[in-house]
Amino acid sequence: MSFLDCSCISPTQVQPISIEDQYEDVSHQYLSSDVSECTFTWGGAGSDDITALSANSAHYQLLSELGKGFNNLSQVRMARHTPSRQLVAVKNTNLDECTEDELLQLMNEVLLSRLFRHPNLLTSRLVFSSCCQLWVLTPLMGYGSADSLLRTFFPDGMSESLIAYLLHGVLKALQYLHLKGYVHRGVKASHILLSGEGRVYLSGLHSVYSMMRDGKKVRTVFDMPHHSPALLPWLSPELLRQDLHGYGVKSDIYSLGIVVCELVSGRVPFQDMPPTQMLLQKLRGSHCCLLDVAPSPLGELGGLKVSRSGVDSGIGESVATGSLTRTATAERPQSPAPKNHSATLHNLVQLCLQQQPDCR
Repeated sequence: MSFLDCSCISPTQVQPISIEDQYEDVSHQYLSSDVSECTFTWGGAGSDDITALSANSAHYQLLSELGKGFNNLSQVRMARHTPSRQLVAVKNTNLDECTEDELLQLMNEVLLSRLFRHPNLLTSRLVFSSCCQLWVLTPLMGYGSADSLLRTFFPDGMSESLIAYLLHGVLKALQYLHLKGYVHRGVKASHILLSGEGRVYLSGLHSVYSMMRDGKKVRTVFDMPHHSPALLPWLSPELLRQDLHGYGVKSDIYSLGIVVCELVSGRVPFQDMPPTQMLLQKLRGSHCCLLDVAPSPLGELGGLKVSRSGVDSGIGESVATGSLTRTATAERPQSPAPKNHSATLHNLVQLCLQQQPDCR
C-alpha cells in the first residue's frame, strides 16, 4: 500500500513512480571529462541521503525530463547514479547563458543549502560543475509536488486530513527559516514536495531572503523577489505594496493561506486576474474564503479556464511539464460529495489572510 492510499489521508489511490519504468537516456548531451574541482556535499540521513554519490557527470544516466526551472534556464531531469543504481533529481543550468544577477541567485541558493539543516527543507545535497553546466542534485520525490497531486489525483481539492499533514511539514520548515532570520517568499503548492516515504519538504530556496543586518535581525525588509510575476497570486499585500513599511516573516503566513485555498479547491486564487487588478484587490483587503458547496462536474466546466502553476522539480522554480506521479485511472477522480469544511479550516484561512500582518 502506498503512503497516500491510507484511508485516513485520502480515498484516492495514488501510485509513486516505479523504478522499473523505462525512460529516454540523454546522458550524452551533458557528459564531459572536464569536471570542476568545485564540489559541495552535505545533507541528512536515511533514504533521502545522496551525499555519498559521486560528483562526476559521467556517473549519471539522464532519464526523463521533469520540466524546466529558473526562468527556463535550467533543465530538470530524473537521473540514475549508475554505480549505485540510485535515482535522483538533477537540475542542469548552462552558466554561459546566465546573466550576472542570475549567477548571483544560483550562488545564493547553493550557499543557503550549505547553511540550512532541517528535515522538512529540500536543499541541494550535491553540487558540482562539468564544463559550462552546473549540476544540482537532490533526492527524487516519489509523489512529486502538492500541485502535481492536485492536477493528477485531486482536481477538486484535497481532504482536510491530507492538507493538515502537508501544512504540518511546511510550518515546521517555515518556523526554522524564520528563527534563522530568513523569509521564504515563495510558499506555494508546487514548492511543497512529498517523498515516497511520506516526508513533506518545502523547496524553492532561490526566493529566500535574509532579514539579518549587521548581525541583528530586522523586523522588515524591502526587496522584491526575482521572477515575481510567477509568484504574484501567493505574495502578500505588504510585499506587493513596496512602501516604506516593508514586509516581514508574516508575509509567508499570508502565502500559506493562499496555499490552503489552493489545496482545498484545486485552483489558485487570483490566478486569472490581470496583475494590476490582482494588486488592487489585495491592497483593498479582498481575500479568499472557502465555499462549502459541491464542486462542479468536470464535464460542466466547459470553457472555464482552470489555472494552476507548474509541477515543481524540488530543486528550483516551478517547471512546466512532467510529473513524478502516475495516474491510477484514465479518468481524473471527482469528489464524491459536497465539501463541508470545518470551522477550524475556515478560521485558519481567515487568520492567515488578514490584511494587517500583525493580525496573522
